[in-house]
Amino acid sequence: QVQLVESGGGLVQAGGSLRLSCAASGRTFGGYAGWFRQAPGKEREFLVRIHWIGGSTYYTDSVKGRFTISRDTAKNTMYLNMNNLKPEDTAVYYCAAPLYIRGTKWTADTWGQGTQVTVSS
Repeated sequence: QVQLVESGGGLVQAGGSLRLSCAASGRTFGGYAGWFRQAPGKEREFLVRIHWIGGSTYYTDSVKGRFTISRDTAKNTMYLNMNNLKPEDTAVYYCAAPLYIRGTKWTADTWGQGTQVTVSS
């Protein structure tokens, strides 16, 4: 079983940047890991994924060009660099792994505890 612990959320002004980290421990995996977010009153939203071994990435349109996912396999840690943040990016952000598709949506076996990101206008 993989355990995931996020850090790095906080309050930032619109146009600012934040970096989220997700430290993984326990059983290693070789598939996809990624980031999701959930805003109040909204469904959980898949944002981005990375293949843990190969490093290939996929971004949804809502974050493409502003967010960058990366991982350090030696440290078993995944990162999400978020630039040009907007008030609509305000949400609880979750890292998750390994990812798989259920129906038409990405989901995961294991989730982090979540970290709050608040973007003020």
